[in-house]
Amino acid sequence: MKTPAIMFQGTGSDVGKSLIVAGLARAFTKRGLKVRPFKPQNMSNNAAVTADGGEIGRAQALQARAARVPLSVHMNPVLLKPQSDVGSQVIVQGKIFGNAKAADYHRLKPQLLDAVLESYRHLEAQADLMLVEGAGSPAEINLRAGDIANMGFAEAADLPVVLVGDIDRGGVIASIYGTVQLLAPGEAARIKGFLINKFRGDPALFADGMKLVAEKTGLAALGLIPWFAGADRLPPEDAVALSSYKGKNAPIKIVVPQLPRISNFDDLDPLRAEPDVSVELVRPGTALPGDADLILLPGSKATIADLKALYEAGWDIDIRAHHRRGGAVFGLCGGYQMMGRRVEDPTGIEGPKGGIDGLGLLDVVTTLTGEKALIEVTARALDHDVRGYEMHVGVTEGPDCARPFLSIGNRPDGAISSDGRIMGCYVHGLFAADEFRHAFLNNLRRRAESGVAYEAGVEQALDDLAAHLEQHADLDRMLEIARTRA
Repeated sequence: MKTPAIMFQGTGSDVGKSLIVAGLARAFTKRGLKVRPFKPQNMSNNAAVTADGGEIGRAQALQARAARVPLSVHMNPVLLKPQSDVGSQVIVQGKIFGNAKAADYHRLKPQLLDAVLESYRHLEAQADLMLVEGAGSPAEINLRAGDIANMGFAEAADLPVVLVGDIDRGGVIASIYGTVQLLAPGEAARIKGFLINKFRGDPALFADGMKLVAEKTGLAALGLIPWFAGADRLPPEDAVALSSYKGKNAPIKIVVPQLPRISNFDDLDPLRAEPDVSVELVRPGTALPGDADLILLPGSKATIADLKALYEAGWDIDIRAHHRRGGAVFGLCGGYQMMGRRVEDPTGIEGPKGGIDGLGLLDVVTTLTGEKALIEVTARALDHDVRGYEMHVGVTEGPDCARPFLSIGNRPDGAISSDGRIMGCYVHGLFAADEFRHAFLNNLRRRAESGVAYEAGVEQALDDLAAHLEQHADLDRMLEIARTRA
């Protein structure tokens, strides 16, 4: 008997597949099922560290949390982390497999199918229900050869499919119908139903639309899902979400340069959740505002390339002026590396061998090395406990490391300048710790405690999302579809 399973594919990217799977994972878990999320191939620089020392896409980490199960490298066996406009680092079952340009990866995909199926079977043995997420759209038929992300995997694992369309971007009827028509007959037969996501307004006004899609495609209408307002309380999957990051009028202003290879930017979410904090992302071509309380340099998938982009944008001048005015600067991971005197790459980890001068805000030097740190950690910072993870290539050393920002057991991490206004460390996720975050913000400007509990807010948002889907989608029919595989 095969484990019940259902795969969610989209009419395009960013139609909401990841959140739907997360919400269903929580909903079916509440029903008493052992749920495991799975995405065969993901592309994102927003990653999470697993307990077994690997990394997976942030969306699968959220889905695992929704299912109340530990993270596993098998939940996202192939992760592509873009390093340039044409190439990515390839992570297979949590570990670096190599680097590949798009054309090279297209030829590589068939070789990865065995690892993907191995991971799927590993999780399937633990589950009552597998919730599988596709990537992009199966209608990208120019990429069908060797596909492991959508119909190629659905065929290899013999999965029924639900198609997800996004009505907010317009043309949803054509996108669902067109997707079905573009598929080979055997692939189209795998699609058992459709969901229409991100609806705004009166659902009765689209009742005829749901019927027309069902009639034209022969698919079961599984739900018209209204826009979920709580989505902004959940960590985003990839950089597409950054376009929705808006500043607000608030006493504390944190400015973040939006670097081309920004990674793990969910570090910003707990800060954005604070009612008296504005987090403003600044794109190249715009000067960093002069009234910031803090400039935060985020993580980067390519430190040297992003540091060059920072110089090209003229942001180094803005950052130094901000420091002269008495402002604070904080760097996380790649951002921390950029704040030192130099970043060396003697073996060509990120590209050609060499190095680049850093901002010189901290008296430290970083040497990029072949070993990648992927560690879950418990640390102490500002007299508060924090939990997070390290995900970086490189070792940072220098006089300012004698003033570490935090300690991981007996091991110091990070550095603080002699004036106390320049700080950095390697630990992602530390701002999710409420007491630490409040203390950190209090050091920027005296304020009343907000009382925001970030992690509790994420849990509540997952519960709300599950209830939202229970109300607006046919979960019983989806479970029937999943069980037809058995």
